[in-house]
Amino acid sequence: MFLKISLCALSLLSINAFAAPLTIEESRIEQATKIMPDVLSTFINDINDFEKKWLKVDNYFKAEKLVSLYSDNMWVKAKKQIISSNSFDDRPLYWTRLLSSKVLREKSPAFEMTKSQKITLLDILEQGSRGRTELNYTKGTMKKILLTGFDPFLLDKNINQSNPSGVAALLMDGQIIQYNGITAEINTVMIPVRYEDFDKGTIEALLAPYYALNNVDMIVTVSMGRKEFDLERFPGKRRSVTAPDNLNVLSGGTKTSPVISQLHDRPLPGNEFVEFSLPVKAMQLANGPYKIIDNNKITTLDKTFKAKSITELKNQTAVSGSGGGYLSNEISYRSIRLRNQLKSDIPTGHIHTPRIQQFEPEVEKKIIMQINSMLEHSLIAL
Repeated sequence: MFLKISLCALSLLSINAFAAPLTIEESRIEQATKIMPDVLSTFINDINDFEKKWLKVDNYFKAEKLVSLYSDNMWVKAKKQIISSNSFDDRPLYWTRLLSSKVLREKSPAFEMTKSQKITLLDILEQGSRGRTELNYTKGTMKKILLTGFDPFLLDKNINQSNPSGVAALLMDGQIIQYNGITAEINTVMIPVRYEDFDKGTIEALLAPYYALNNVDMIVTVSMGRKEFDLERFPGKRRSVTAPDNLNVLSGGTKTSPVISQLHDRPLPGNEFVEFSLPVKAMQLANGPYKIIDNNKITTLDKTFKAKSITELKNQTAVSGSGGGYLSNEISYRSIRLRNQLKSDIPTGHIHTPRIQQFEPEVEKKIIMQINSMLEHSLIAL
């Protein structure tokens, strides 16, 4: 009965003959509904209510207000749901966002909307549902930490893939941690796995105010990686993987011909490698079942080796940073490059979590607890 209700409700969002083309991410909804209907129906009542209101809205001002409130609530409800359900599941937020953007793309409100207005509303949906509009430190703690997670990715391989970094972002947003009498409030943001967003400067737009004002005490980017925890010491500048992003766009780079990404239609500036500034020794004292590796292994056009210092890399061409050649390495490179450019002293770096297969809540629970311990131990060094 539950399955029938969920599928029936989701069918209300079916494509009509005059709909705008779906994005690659939105086109996966049909398959995802068949594979994990419980995930896609988590917030179906909210989606259906939003659609009803959307169809009735009769001017752009009301439409903007509706989408803004709805997207902000999506982020808040997703955080509450993952905590109350104890599910360690980031997937409902990802798929609810896509079901909602599908409504905006396919359904027409009760007024004539321009293309630019629709683009703006889709962006408002993105920003609010990723936590971008809720970045306020209000708890009066001694320290402030900003943490980013990623959407699930490689979904054509595993449509039901989860991402521990996304789980961390949902569970840790607004939380207070403490260690040896030092307290810190954590704020988080969810980052899309899309090359286009990076090229348009979404990471720089997010982080520049913090680096310019030095008004947080640590910035930590997180993504899913290898067997253990890796703290990525030397992120590289170039893209070199052949794995697609969530829009099935390729990086354009290879191991023999790595490419430089863009920043507002120009090549991303900066050195081939940068170095993180996380309190690595303190973080390695964290409790948990996984090793915490200070990863300094990189690949240049000449060789693969463990670099002892950033000076060793001065005249090298990056193929893979210690974080690889994908967007997880790139968010680390961009954040550190921007920190250095703005002459900030905020400790910054990337945590690669252990890899999971599709969705493993018990494993993800262990991963999140160890990330929490890493952040707690870092407080003594901030």
